[in-house]
Amino acid sequence: MSASGVAVLLSWLSCCGSALWRYYSNSPNYDIFSTRSIIKLEYEGTLFSEWSAPATCSIKNKRLPKTELRCSSPGMHAIKPIVSGPDLEEERYLSVDNSHICFLWYYKTISLVHNLTQIVVLWIYDPENADPSELLWNANEPSLNSIILSKQLAALGQMPFIYTILKRKVYFPQERIKDGKWYVSIPMTTRDVLKEVRGNQVAFQDCFIANSLFLLTFPLLTIPEIPGFLPISSPRGSQLIANWAACVPSFVVVVADMETFQTNDSFHTWTRIRVPPNILTEDERHNVSDVTLSRDGIFFLINGILYLKNYNTFTRLGSNANLPDGGIIGITSRKWCWINYLLKDKERRSNMAIWTENEVYLGYAHLKFVKIVTTEKLKGLLHMSPTATLTIHNVEYTGHPLELALLLNYCIICNTSKTIYLVIHNEDTVQWVFQDFALNVSIDTFLIPYFLYSAMPELLLWDKHRIYYYYHNFTDTGVLQTTTEFGNLSRLSQNSIIHNVLMDYYGNIVVKMENNVMFYFKIKIKDAIKLHLWTNSTVKSLISFKPSGNMYLIYVFENGEIYPEEYPLQLEAQSITFKTKEKCPYMAFHNDIFHFSYLLDKGQNLSLWAQIVYPENIGLYIVVESYGPKILEIKDQIQYEIALGHCSKTTTITFSQNINYEAVDDYFKLQYENTGLLLVHVRPSELAKTCPISQKVFQISVGCDASKFIAVKGFTKKECLQHDFFYIIEQSYLRDRPSKPLRVKYNWDKYGCPLKVDFREKFHPLVQLYNDNGYVEDVEVNFIVWEIHGRDDYSFNNTMKKSGCLNEAQTWNSMIELNKHLPLEEVWGPEFL
Repeated sequence: MSASGVAVLLSWLSCCGSALWRYYSNSPNYDIFSTRSIIKLEYEGTLFSEWSAPATCSIKNKRLPKTELRCSSPGMHAIKPIVSGPDLEEERYLSVDNSHICFLWYYKTISLVHNLTQIVVLWIYDPENADPSELLWNANEPSLNSIILSKQLAALGQMPFIYTILKRKVYFPQERIKDGKWYVSIPMTTRDVLKEVRGNQVAFQDCFIANSLFLLTFPLLTIPEIPGFLPISSPRGSQLIANWAACVPSFVVVVADMETFQTNDSFHTWTRIRVPPNILTEDERHNVSDVTLSRDGIFFLINGILYLKNYNTFTRLGSNANLPDGGIIGITSRKWCWINYLLKDKERRSNMAIWTENEVYLGYAHLKFVKIVTTEKLKGLLHMSPTATLTIHNVEYTGHPLELALLLNYCIICNTSKTIYLVIHNEDTVQWVFQDFALNVSIDTFLIPYFLYSAMPELLLWDKHRIYYYYHNFTDTGVLQTTTEFGNLSRLSQNSIIHNVLMDYYGNIVVKMENNVMFYFKIKIKDAIKLHLWTNSTVKSLISFKPSGNMYLIYVFENGEIYPEEYPLQLEAQSITFKTKEKCPYMAFHNDIFHFSYLLDKGQNLSLWAQIVYPENIGLYIVVESYGPKILEIKDQIQYEIALGHCSKTTTITFSQNINYEAVDDYFKLQYENTGLLLVHVRPSELAKTCPISQKVFQISVGCDASKFIAVKGFTKKECLQHDFFYIIEQSYLRDRPSKPLRVKYNWDKYGCPLKVDFREKFHPLVQLYNDNGYVEDVEVNFIVWEIHGRDDYSFNNTMKKSGCLNEAQTWNSMIELNKHLPLEEVWGPEFL
């Protein structure tokens, strides 16, 4: 969007509604908010007189409602507008840092589909001296200032590289800096999408460059807008509805009451989603009640019927797709990204759930839908009275990569009240587990569930006015409290009702009301604070994720335009908690948990540590929670230190499995019983809203790594010229003595380059283990090598007796006799090369 377009939309933000003020930074996500930063102030309203700031801060023109602020000293600075009316405007305490991080990486991507690679173009820019196109992130070339800065830092030894978070791979530039830019080539992938631009620790004028986290996957195409197609929307006056891909949060669809919008870059660019005429009536086109986004397209729920819009078609789904032809009351998709997970029984997991009052369906890739349960079946599984009324209230995926939760309405005489129960379904084991959860509500109450990013099932529920929390596997429950009104958020927001709730991967939770009032708390916290007003009540908005993990706001305006705006959640929360004097109980929380997923094979163990530093006499400790099958031994060792009034506790956690697989009756059964997936949550024992990142959630898969493979050392597929290569085996050397020699074609794809060995030397193959990241270790096990073409012109160096065999070993004759149904090359067992 152009700068003029942004200005128009921002003016729309300030056109009406209650007075408020906000601030902006030139750096994305407010990453740099320091004494070097220009802070842009903006007041909305008609009663403005001037800005008030402490003496350590200077204002460019304090009588303008839009001006610039600089603070020369770090700390908390009280900033507010002075107005002429009787009402006072909110005072914010802005936390200004004294950081030596001044510069940022700018990156743009060029996708080369023909060879499945992506070129990442990198340069360095200073957000306080950048070109407007760089600040808007639509620059194609570096500005003159950025070219000079990049070349200067390159001369001092700067060299960027891209590090992949999930698979820990590193990619370097193809050549030295050219025209102020570096070029890094990366293979396209869907399983290693989280990347970070890093560089050498090089300073220029005491300023360093911040690492930049970004998301890069296969190009995801948005559906084009076709001339003559018609808008599809939610009912007039309704709030925004959104859905995004859990592992690609920049891939979003938003349904407003006049249009539907789609983006693949967090609304830097976007398209309108429209449908062909004569399929839906006018009322149907404007009655979308829910939406879900997947690689198959966009699913719309309209009047109880599911529709699919993809790149080519707009289709009604029903019995033609093994779904109901009507009566669907809800659809949902996964909220949390787990790229790697272990499946024991199933080949795949679902990506969406669809339900009616009495049935639940799971949706898989390529439009495959399966009914998994009915309420009649659930009555039997849960041993409920056959005369009771049981219906499905709501459905939501949990934080576990393989689980789905059902909220159930239960009543005998369904006049005034009902009880809501909860069951959790594991897609892999196909088990239904009834949870220790029961909530009595009025018959017309509707609750929306949101499972938190945690190991044990932890849940938020909300109606129109209140948030209910269920922590620690539903054992710690209550109503989220506020300083007044006993947790009734509507009374604290001019009788507005709850619109949406969002949690990030760091434990921050934001509740947004329909009139854009927002509340904030953290996971495990039982009270919320009201944030400063950021957006006036007349604008339709919602909260979403950026690929960096930061939250941002999406605005949709009456003129059919959509606009994203970064939201400084941490700065806003710090401002409120500074006034309430809330303190974090600990000073630091460190750990070496750098990955979201770990895999343990037989005989392996995993050791991790976490450390907490806190003031003396508080008594904190590290909590380790696990959820899943009891297949690992968990041992911890605690080290305690105290010095100068501060304590530190370091907990070393070791996960191991000691199963003896030798001489067991059923090896495969024992292996099956001791494989599975665990979620682990490591956190401090006490938390507060002022604490920094305070949790680590990861999974441990116990079983075989599907990415591992073995190879014989020395055989490669790249270090030789492949060509049609045949060799002849004389008939006198063949077992059956045929009348003609055997002509054999060498299989390059299967065996790789031939290994040159002196025939006078003994050859002993060295088997090595590899995975996606390369060489792992030498395999120290026994193995069999056999000849597959029927030669018998070889001999053995040892006899069975010399080799220490207690019993007669297998021979060609015995193995051929036992496996008459198999070809010669398979009679000894599975072939690995």
